[in-house]
Amino acid sequence: MRATETAAILPDAGERADFDAGCRRCSRLAAFLDRVKREHPQYWCRPVPPFGPRDARLLVVGLAPGMHGANASGRAFTGDHAGILLYETLHDFGFATAPTATSRDDGLALLDCRISNAVKCLPPDNRPLPAEVRECGRFLAVDLARLADGAAIVALGRVAHDAVLRVLGTPLRVHPFAHGAKHGLAGGRLAMFDSFHCSRYNTNTGRLTRAMFRDVFRAAAAHLGRKVHAT
Repeated sequence: MRATETAAILPDAGERADFDAGCRRCSRLAAFLDRVKREHPQYWCRPVPPFGPRDARLLVVGLAPGMHGANASGRAFTGDHAGILLYETLHDFGFATAPTATSRDDGLALLDCRISNAVKCLPPDNRPLPAEVRECGRFLAVDLARLADGAAIVALGRVAHDAVLRVLGTPLRVHPFAHGAKHGLAGGRLAMFDSFHCSRYNTNTGRLTRAMFRDVFRAAAAHLGRKVHAT
Protein backbone atom coordinates (compact mmCIF):
# COMPACT_ATOMS: atom_id res chain seq x y z
CA MET A 1 0.00 0.00 0.00
CA ARG A 2 1.40 3.39 -0.92
CA ALA A 3 1.87 5.50 2.17
CA THR A 4 1.32 8.76 0.30
CA GLU A 5 -2.22 7.72 -0.62
CA THR A 6 -3.26 6.16 2.67
CA ALA A 7 -1.60 8.32 5.31
CA ALA A 8 -4.84 10.17 6.04
CA ILE A 9 -6.64 6.90 6.80
CA LEU A 10 -4.16 4.40 8.22
CA PRO A 11 -1.45 4.88 10.86
CA ASP A 12 2.22 4.27 10.17
CA ALA A 13 2.64 0.57 10.96
CA GLY A 14 6.03 1.32 12.46
CA GLU A 15 4.63 3.81 14.96
CA ARG A 16 1.56 2.03 16.24
CA ALA A 17 0.98 -1.39 17.79
CA ASP A 18 -1.32 -4.02 16.32
CA PHE A 19 -2.04 -5.34 19.80
CA ASP A 20 -2.06 -4.29 23.46
CA ALA A 21 -1.86 -7.19 25.91
CA GLY A 22 -3.04 -5.00 28.76
CA CYS A 23 -5.80 -3.14 26.91
CA ARG A 24 -8.87 -2.40 29.07
CA ARG A 25 -10.32 0.49 27.06
CA CYS A 26 -13.71 -1.21 26.73
CA SER A 27 -15.04 -1.47 30.28
CA ARG A 28 -17.78 -3.98 29.40
CA LEU A 29 -15.29 -6.36 27.78
CA ALA A 30 -12.73 -5.95 30.56
CA ALA A 31 -15.32 -6.74 33.22
CA PHE A 32 -16.53 -9.77 31.28
CA LEU A 33 -13.00 -11.11 30.89
CA ASP A 34 -12.46 -10.70 34.64
CA ARG A 35 -15.60 -12.74 35.31
CA VAL A 36 -14.65 -15.49 32.88
CA LYS A 37 -11.15 -15.64 34.36
CA ARG A 38 -12.63 -16.25 37.81
CA GLU A 39 -14.71 -19.10 36.41
CA HIS A 40 -11.88 -20.51 34.27
CA PRO A 41 -8.55 -19.61 35.93
CA GLN A 42 -6.58 -21.58 33.33
CA TYR A 43 -7.97 -19.59 30.39
CA TRP A 44 -6.03 -16.83 28.60
CA CYS A 45 -8.79 -14.22 29.21
CA ARG A 46 -6.87 -11.29 27.76
CA PRO A 47 -6.79 -9.58 24.37
CA VAL A 48 -5.79 -12.19 21.77
CA PRO A 49 -2.96 -11.04 19.46
CA PRO A 50 -2.93 -11.41 15.69
CA PHE A 51 -1.25 -14.62 14.51
CA GLY A 52 1.08 -15.02 11.55
CA PRO A 53 3.87 -13.11 9.80
CA ARG A 54 3.51 -9.33 9.68
CA ASP A 55 4.48 -9.19 6.01
CA ALA A 56 1.84 -11.73 4.94
CA ARG A 57 -0.07 -10.98 1.74
CA LEU A 58 -3.27 -12.62 3.04
CA LEU A 59 -5.03 -11.13 6.06
CA VAL A 60 -7.93 -13.13 7.50
CA VAL A 61 -10.19 -11.00 9.69
CA GLY A 62 -12.58 -12.71 12.09
CA LEU A 63 -15.12 -11.43 14.58
CA ALA A 64 -13.69 -11.94 18.08
CA PRO A 65 -12.15 -14.69 20.23
CA GLY A 66 -14.46 -17.59 21.11
CA MET A 67 -15.18 -18.32 24.76
CA HIS A 68 -13.63 -21.79 24.86
CA GLY A 69 -11.39 -21.35 21.82
CA ALA A 70 -9.06 -18.38 21.34
CA ASN A 71 -10.10 -16.87 24.68
CA ALA A 72 -8.93 -20.07 26.33
CA SER A 73 -5.84 -20.82 24.23
CA GLY A 74 -4.62 -17.28 23.57
CA ARG A 75 -4.24 -17.84 19.82
CA ALA A 76 -6.70 -16.88 17.10
CA PHE A 77 -9.22 -19.59 16.16
CA THR A 78 -7.28 -22.17 18.19
CA GLY A 79 -9.30 -24.71 20.15
CA ASP A 80 -12.77 -23.74 18.96
CA HIS A 81 -15.15 -25.12 16.35
CA ALA A 82 -14.61 -22.29 13.88
CA GLY A 83 -10.92 -23.09 13.75
CA ILE A 84 -11.54 -26.62 12.52
CA LEU A 85 -12.65 -25.55 9.06
CA LEU A 86 -10.41 -22.49 8.95
CA TYR A 87 -7.09 -24.23 9.64
CA GLU A 88 -7.97 -27.21 7.48
CA THR A 89 -8.64 -24.83 4.60
CA LEU A 90 -5.55 -22.72 5.20
CA HIS A 91 -3.42 -25.87 5.22
CA ASP A 92 -4.97 -27.24 2.04
CA PHE A 93 -4.27 -23.98 0.21
CA GLY A 94 -0.71 -23.71 1.46
CA PHE A 95 -1.22 -21.01 4.07
CA ALA A 96 -0.58 -23.18 7.18
CA THR A 97 1.90 -25.90 8.07
CA ALA A 98 -0.71 -28.14 9.70
CA PRO A 99 -4.45 -28.70 9.32
CA THR A 100 -5.32 -28.67 13.01
CA ALA A 101 -4.74 -26.05 15.70
CA THR A 102 -4.78 -27.28 19.28
CA SER A 103 -2.70 -24.87 21.39
CA ARG A 104 -0.31 -21.92 21.21
CA ASP A 105 2.67 -24.28 21.33
CA ASP A 106 1.49 -26.94 18.87
CA GLY A 107 4.09 -25.92 16.30
CA LEU A 108 1.60 -24.76 13.68
CA ALA A 109 2.81 -21.79 11.63
CA LEU A 110 1.07 -19.63 9.06
CA LEU A 111 2.66 -19.07 5.64
CA ASP A 112 2.08 -15.73 3.88
CA CYS A 113 -1.07 -15.44 6.00
CA ARG A 114 -2.00 -13.51 9.12
CA ILE A 115 -5.15 -13.84 11.23
CA SER A 116 -6.65 -10.97 13.18
CA ASN A 117 -10.04 -10.11 14.65
CA ALA A 118 -12.30 -7.09 14.50
CA VAL A 119 -12.35 -7.24 18.32
CA LYS A 120 -9.41 -8.70 20.25
CA CYS A 121 -11.34 -9.51 23.45
CA LEU A 122 -14.10 -12.02 24.13
CA PRO A 123 -17.50 -10.24 24.04
CA PRO A 124 -20.59 -11.45 25.94
CA ASP A 125 -22.71 -13.75 23.74
CA ASN A 126 -20.05 -13.31 21.03
CA ARG A 127 -21.61 -9.95 20.15
CA PRO A 128 -19.36 -6.91 20.40
CA LEU A 129 -20.97 -3.50 20.54
CA PRO A 130 -20.37 -1.12 17.62
CA ALA A 131 -18.36 1.16 19.92
CA GLU A 132 -16.11 -1.77 20.86
CA VAL A 133 -15.49 -2.62 17.21
CA ARG A 134 -14.60 1.01 16.53
CA GLU A 135 -12.29 1.18 19.55
CA CYS A 136 -10.43 -1.97 18.47
CA GLY A 137 -10.14 -0.62 14.93
CA ARG A 138 -6.92 1.14 15.96
CA PHE A 139 -5.23 -2.26 16.10
CA LEU A 140 -6.77 -3.64 12.91
CA ALA A 141 -5.61 -0.46 11.16
CA VAL A 142 -1.98 -1.41 11.76
CA ASP A 143 -2.36 -4.81 10.10
CA LEU A 144 -4.14 -3.19 7.17
CA ALA A 145 -1.42 -0.56 6.85
CA ARG A 146 1.21 -3.28 6.51
CA LEU A 147 -0.46 -4.89 3.51
CA ALA A 148 1.45 -4.44 0.27
CA ASP A 149 -0.16 -3.59 -3.04
CA GLY A 150 -2.01 -6.62 -4.41
CA ALA A 151 -2.66 -8.15 -0.99
CA ALA A 152 -5.89 -9.98 -0.14
CA ILE A 153 -8.23 -9.79 2.84
CA VAL A 154 -10.73 -12.51 3.73
CA ALA A 155 -13.50 -11.10 5.92
CA LEU A 156 -15.25 -13.76 7.98
CA GLY A 157 -18.72 -12.33 8.44
CA ARG A 158 -20.38 -8.95 8.22
CA VAL A 159 -18.83 -7.51 11.38
CA ALA A 160 -15.31 -8.17 10.06
CA HIS A 161 -16.27 -6.87 6.62
CA ASP A 162 -17.68 -3.64 8.05
CA ALA A 163 -14.73 -3.20 10.41
CA VAL A 164 -12.28 -3.28 7.50
CA LEU A 165 -14.31 -0.74 5.53
CA ARG A 166 -14.58 1.63 8.50
CA VAL A 167 -10.84 1.51 9.13
CA LEU A 168 -10.23 2.30 5.46
CA GLY A 169 -12.73 5.15 5.59
CA THR A 170 -14.98 3.52 2.98
CA PRO A 171 -18.77 3.95 3.22
CA LEU A 172 -20.43 0.60 3.96
CA ARG A 173 -23.03 1.14 1.25
CA VAL A 174 -20.33 1.15 -1.43
CA HIS A 175 -19.36 -2.45 -0.67
CA PRO A 176 -22.27 -4.43 0.82
CA PHE A 177 -21.39 -7.74 2.43
CA ALA A 178 -22.20 -10.87 0.42
CA HIS A 179 -20.72 -14.32 0.71
CA GLY A 180 -18.36 -14.94 -2.20
CA ALA A 181 -18.14 -11.26 -3.15
CA LYS A 182 -14.85 -9.61 -4.08
CA HIS A 183 -14.29 -5.91 -3.35
CA GLY A 184 -11.53 -3.68 -4.67
CA LEU A 185 -10.38 -1.42 -1.80
CA ALA A 186 -7.84 1.36 -1.26
CA GLY A 187 -7.99 2.49 -4.84
CA GLY A 188 -7.90 -1.08 -6.10
CA ARG A 189 -4.63 -1.91 -4.36
CA LEU A 190 -6.30 -4.40 -1.99
CA ALA A 191 -8.95 -7.04 -2.61
CA MET A 192 -11.38 -8.16 0.07
CA PHE A 193 -13.20 -11.48 -0.23
CA ASP A 194 -16.34 -12.04 1.84
CA SER A 195 -17.30 -15.28 3.55
CA PHE A 196 -19.93 -16.24 6.04
CA HIS A 197 -18.19 -16.84 9.36
CA CYS A 198 -17.08 -20.44 9.87
CA SER A 199 -18.97 -20.65 13.15
CA ARG A 200 -20.61 -23.78 14.47
CA TYR A 201 -24.05 -22.32 13.78
CA ASN A 202 -23.30 -21.53 10.14
CA THR A 203 -21.66 -24.86 9.38
CA ASN A 204 -24.19 -26.97 11.29
CA THR A 205 -27.17 -25.30 9.60
CA GLY A 206 -25.63 -25.51 6.14
CA ARG A 207 -25.56 -21.75 5.69
CA LEU A 208 -21.85 -22.22 5.07
CA THR A 209 -20.60 -25.45 3.50
CA ARG A 210 -17.03 -26.65 3.21
CA ALA A 211 -17.18 -26.13 -0.55
CA MET A 212 -18.47 -22.57 -0.17
CA PHE A 213 -15.69 -21.71 2.26
CA ARG A 214 -12.99 -23.25 0.10
CA ASP A 215 -14.22 -21.32 -2.92
CA VAL A 216 -13.52 -18.06 -1.10
CA PHE A 217 -9.95 -19.07 -0.27
CA ARG A 218 -9.45 -20.43 -3.77
CA ALA A 219 -10.35 -16.99 -5.13
CA ALA A 220 -8.05 -15.25 -2.64
CA ALA A 221 -5.17 -17.58 -3.47
CA ALA A 222 -5.70 -17.03 -7.20
CA HIS A 223 -5.71 -13.27 -6.65
CA LEU A 224 -2.30 -13.60 -4.99
CA GLY A 225 -1.01 -15.56 -7.96
CA ARG A 226 -0.54 -18.78 -6.00
CA LYS A 227 -0.83 -22.11 -7.76
CA VAL A 228 -3.93 -23.77 -6.36
CA HIS A 229 -3.95 -27.56 -6.22
CA ALA A 230 -6.60 -28.04 -3.52
CA THR A 231 -10.07 -29.12 -4.68
